[in-house]
Amino acid sequence: MIKYLIMDVDGTLTDGKIYMSSDGEMFKAFDIKDGCGIRDILPENGIIPVIITARDSKILENRCKELSIEKLYQGERNKIGRLKEILQEEGADLSACAYIGDDILDIQCMNPIKEAGGRIGCPADAVKQVKDLADFISSKNGGDGAVREFIEWLVDGEQ
Repeated sequence: MIKYLIMDVDGTLTDGKIYMSSDGEMFKAFDIKDGCGIRDILPENGIIPVIITARDSKILENRCKELSIEKLYQGERNKIGRLKEILQEEGADLSACAYIGDDILDIQCMNPIKEAGGRIGCPADAVKQVKDLADFISSKNGGDGAVREFIEWLVDGEQ
């Protein structure tokens, strides 16, 4: 049974583009449907959202507050190390995880989760190596509702 949804951010919860103004201010766009899935559907189904991302962003901190995501880990290039620490603290294992990501940095978590019996998802525009591992490939690109589709697939019993 899936108890944790581990999510990448750039290219998964966003379109992967970094919008930057002339004074260096950055912007990210998030899909409202992903947000509803995270804030409303996951808790109804006893699934805890976890974000592990290699980048640092105040924008992401604000979005997580808005969605009541308490488990946010930024600046993590060793995503599997952080995930194992989280699970150890929670007394859980990789089989209780679903993971959605889009690029090669996500594979370090995807392989062990899949081997443990967890579920792997990705946006339609994920890289080939990620698509090859995925149990679910969204019909939507990152930042365009791919996470919501994966959440619905998980809770509809496809797991």
